[in-house]
Amino acid sequence: MLQPYAIFAVCLVFVGCAVNVVFLELIIRDFPGSGNIITFFQFLFIAIEGFIDYYKFGKTKPVIPIKHYGMMVTLFFLVSVVNNYALNFNIPLPLHMIFRAGSLIANMVLGIIILKRKYKYSKYIAVIMITVGISSCTIASAKQVGKADIDVETEVSMNDFFMLVIGILMLCFALFMSARMGIFQEVLYKRFGKQPKEALFYSHALPLPVFLLLAPDIYNHIVLFSQTGRFTISPIFGIPEMWLYLLGNCITQYVCISGVFILTTECPSLVVTLVITLRKFFSLMFSVLYFKNPFTVAHWFGTFLVFAGTFMFIDMLDICKRTFYSTQAKKA
Repeated sequence: MLQPYAIFAVCLVFVGCAVNVVFLELIIRDFPGSGNIITFFQFLFIAIEGFIDYYKFGKTKPVIPIKHYGMMVTLFFLVSVVNNYALNFNIPLPLHMIFRAGSLIANMVLGIIILKRKYKYSKYIAVIMITVGISSCTIASAKQVGKADIDVETEVSMNDFFMLVIGILMLCFALFMSARMGIFQEVLYKRFGKQPKEALFYSHALPLPVFLLLAPDIYNHIVLFSQTGRFTISPIFGIPEMWLYLLGNCITQYVCISGVFILTTECPSLVVTLVITLRKFFSLMFSVLYFKNPFTVAHWFGTFLVFAGTFMFIDMLDICKRTFYSTQAKKA
């Protein structure tokens, strides 16, 4: 049974990540190329909070040596930037979330290659289901993008299609880099113990200088965001609405990712995976229903396979059986 602190973390994940999707879609609906500025301010917000709360303005010494954070930070930065930047390439947000829900595939593949792990046949079947589900959603989205109106030139349609292909390749890259980061974190935590606040701070603070490479794009979007409609606070002062959306996105991203880091220390990995999967499904359904994103029969079929395969992968039936028999034993 989950402890109170773990239940609190689950609430953080569900509430934070679900609301984060709302702010993300409000931003990319008007500025689909704003992935860099979103990522930068997420990193900056979490780094500042960690500098005050965890790092105590420089007084706290890291348990895990800084040199070990180099690879983890590089992978984390690449995953965050590539995932957000993929939205620039005609990737619908529902497909973006479904694709990221397939992280179990990448984890299994890299676990076999790097850690020499072996899995039960049911897990391989689950991976096949997830792969087919993602493929179904990918093909359905490609067909939607490929459809051109009668008065639209074929070249425009083909450009959109190739943009989608590039976006999908970016998501594949981010998927495997995320899995590699998870394996690297697992090795670090076994050696030094789990340090959620420390890892959260350094994984967001150390990559900040790299954003200098993206400075022109970030600056351009700062100007664009500042020119949007304003929420009036007083007769002489107002805040551009995109800055409020971005602030909301940063706060909810912090709430969401903090909950995930807490769960890694409070719960077994299976429970963490289950919570994250359910959160992704909840966010997906909310995005589709609230924002009326196009969702065909093929999308529904793919979504079902993705999440059914995920439940099979984490042996959800076995968890329920063990929980049931444990409850019965206590009653007896």
